[in-house]
Amino acid sequence: MKLGDLMPKGLVNHELFVQDLRDHINNNVEIVLKVRSKKLQETKDSKKFLIMTLEDRTGSVRAVDWYNAELNDRRLKEGSVIRVRGRVVFFENRLQINVENDYNAVKLLRKEEYDYTKFVAQTKKDLDVLKKKLFALVDQVKDQDYKKLLRAFFVEDREFSEKFFRSPAGMRVHHAYIGGLLEHSVTVAEMCKEISKYYPLNRDLLITGALLHDIGKVEEYVVTESGIEVSTEGELKGHIAIGVMMVRERAKKINVPERKILEVEHIILSHHGELEWGSPVVPKTMEALIVHHLENLDSKLARFTEIIENTEAEQEWTEYDKNLGRRIFIRGERIDE
Repeated sequence: MKLGDLMPKGLVNHELFVQDLRDHINNNVEIVLKVRSKKLQETKDSKKFLIMTLEDRTGSVRAVDWYNAELNDRRLKEGSVIRVRGRVVFFENRLQINVENDYNAVKLLRKEEYDYTKFVAQTKKDLDVLKKKLFALVDQVKDQDYKKLLRAFFVEDREFSEKFFRSPAGMRVHHAYIGGLLEHSVTVAEMCKEISKYYPLNRDLLITGALLHDIGKVEEYVVTESGIEVSTEGELKGHIAIGVMMVRERAKKINVPERKILEVEHIILSHHGELEWGSPVVPKTMEALIVHHLENLDSKLARFTEIIENTEAEQEWTEYDKNLGRRIFIRGERIDE
């Protein structure tokens, strides 16, 4: 007898992600997911059932357990990683996993039994392409002091650059995934380069400031089994203070003139734009003002994009987002229907 003969017929048991479930409607699946939330409920005839929201880095799905609801409610908690077996259905306009009638249909996993990176989102863009864009931007800087500074971080310090390439740019609000810092920094730098065609600006300072404005996030955030977390240094200092210290220390070692160090530091210090938004100072140079507005624009558009992508195609409006302070109207073919 082969191992496959022991598996339930029709069970999809290769490594699945939430994004794959649409291809398995009405099929039985086995999938490793993290418990985002759970709630024990009761029908009118006093039958208990457990509703769970389960997730991985590609999205979330509702799961309903009608058979071992109280047991699983007691042994699971938010953040638990489980291997769950059940049937994928489409119910109330969304995907749902109906958990099997089996004690072992929900298995609580130990850390060594799963790959935690499955639950940490990653950039959807090609990391190698983003790296090439960053190196191209560095090469395009003509000012030798700014170029030396950028090369000191991204070219000559391999340990730092690899860390930068995999760092998130946030925990929740924008670019909160592996590679998010690289994606955000390159996008802002490319926009800065473009806008320098229309105004009397120091193009090299703009590119340098854009690539370094969030550099402190390399030390502010850490990726662990629990997801993206703030480091002790990040909690005590914040990425703005960390970034300024990193740039000054590196710039002094390679003899960048003090005035040029100050200009880059000012971009880092003011890139949040307002004192109440966390900047110690407001932008007081044209370059600092532009980095602030473009990095804010990129972060907002990234948030818009993420929310729209995670909204069911049939909806014309997203749910209210407290970070943006609004719902988002979704344009699409269905508007003309």
